[in-house]
Amino acid sequence: MKYFLWPLLLATALSGCATSVSPVTGALYSNVKAPMLATDSNEKPTKIGRATARSILGVYAVGDASIESAAKNAGITRIHHVDYQTQTILGVMADFTVIVYGN
Repeated sequence: MKYFLWPLLLATALSGCATSVSPVTGALYSNVKAPMLATDSNEKPTKIGRATARSILGVYAVGDASIESAAKNAGITRIHHVDYQTQTILGVMADFTVIVYGN
């Protein structure tokens, strides 16, 4: 009986479990964009900055998906609004991207 449990435990440990924050989810695939922050700026944004963090199998995660990093990547000093985008593939890989709009 104990030899039967090893494959089950191994399959459970290796099953995809990479997740990301999302207003809706898809079991096989999801790619969702949603708002995160808005300001009262009346200026039309002319620059867009992105910053991404990635998770693989829910075991390994790396990246800087901060608003500060996204703004710095585009040279933004005045933020107009911020969105985020998540993408998950089969629960194996998940990306979380912060998108900053501003000047």
